[in-house]
Amino acid sequence: MEDLVQLAYAVDTFYFLVMGAMVMFMAPGFAMLEAGMVRSKNTSEILTKNVALFSIACIMYLVIGYNIMYGGEGLFLGAENTVDDVLASGGDTYYSARSDFFFQVVFVATAMSIISGAVAERMKLWSFLLFAVVMTGFIYPLQGSWSWGGGFLSEAGFVDFAGSGIVHMCGAAAALAGVILLGPRSGKYGPNGEITPIPGSNMPLATLGMFILWFGWFGFNGGSELKLSNIDEANAVAQVFVNTNMAAAGGLVAALILATVIFGKADLTMALNGALAGLVSITAEPLSGTNLESMLIGAVGGVLVVLSIVGLDKIKIDDPVGAISVHGTCGIWGLMAVLITSDDATLTGQLTGLGAIFGFTFVAALVVWFIIKLVIGIRLSEEDELIGADKAEIGIVAYPEFNK
Repeated sequence: MEDLVQLAYAVDTFYFLVMGAMVMFMAPGFAMLEAGMVRSKNTSEILTKNVALFSIACIMYLVIGYNIMYGGEGLFLGAENTVDDVLASGGDTYYSARSDFFFQVVFVATAMSIISGAVAERMKLWSFLLFAVVMTGFIYPLQGSWSWGGGFLSEAGFVDFAGSGIVHMCGAAAALAGVILLGPRSGKYGPNGEITPIPGSNMPLATLGMFILWFGWFGFNGGSELKLSNIDEANAVAQVFVNTNMAAAGGLVAALILATVIFGKADLTMALNGALAGLVSITAEPLSGTNLESMLIGAVGGVLVVLSIVGLDKIKIDDPVGAISVHGTCGIWGLMAVLITSDDATLTGQLTGLGAIFGFTFVAALVVWFIIKLVIGIRLSEEDELIGADKAEIGIVAYPEFNK
């Protein structure tokens, strides 16, 4: 019996670590997507933000964030589970505590990565990184404690399997607060409401980034099942993988069709965001629905993201990569879509969670962004924005052959 327990513990710990590593691979996915969607003169700067925010998230979540979210004390060092611990737990201790931390910390970095694309091309590097300290160490963990940490949202019946709201909508709410204070990029909107398209510099990179994120999402949703070592759990993980994949496919096709209808062209950027919209939409409940239901939920997300990107542009919310629409609008839809497939969710519970997470994150982020703006400023000067953040802040341009 003890050998079987140890084997299950080893399998589930290894599974958790592999899923965490797959989610970590979403970090280069965000980096490539954003690098492709910004202009070449801002590429090195957006890459610097992405590598730095990941490191800051890891440090802040280790030092304080994990304990805020899950009620620990002092620095999180990870419990050394023993065979006795596992046997005495009655099956509740089935993976290493350190593997849990590793899996959770890459989720924090995902939430912060959402913000970097939305504020791209006009925000100061160090202002962004200062906000990352607060976001990953305090804002994200506090709202996460209300649900995954066993707080009042879990008691209210709020359902969010892998984080449509807790991760994605949270990141989008913080991004929206920053974008409102930051303002649009120079030349994006004319005096009479004209919208000037500002195309990205590298569509192959953006496409690669989307596919990396799609791949990483199997770890994001699959790992959130938390266990693999019996038949029921293995089947559940397989169901999550298939549902996740079908939602992405449905989202991409729906967005591509709608973009063609609206713009008369098969807009690649809308297709890329459509896949991500489908993934965000299914993340709140990728287990209980059928494969067909998941595809349709993703397809609705693909439609919503196109409409949201167009709508935000009309009210002069400038989001270079569409992150607020992908993760915010579709995060909200994902939380509501749970009601279609899950018998455990209630309208009251979902609305309570949606309002609490979005409201708290938006207000907290707005306050933090405003303080940073008062103290050191958050926006590049007009001259620095013109020459590009690479030259102004990094000193290394991404494409030197274009800058001779």
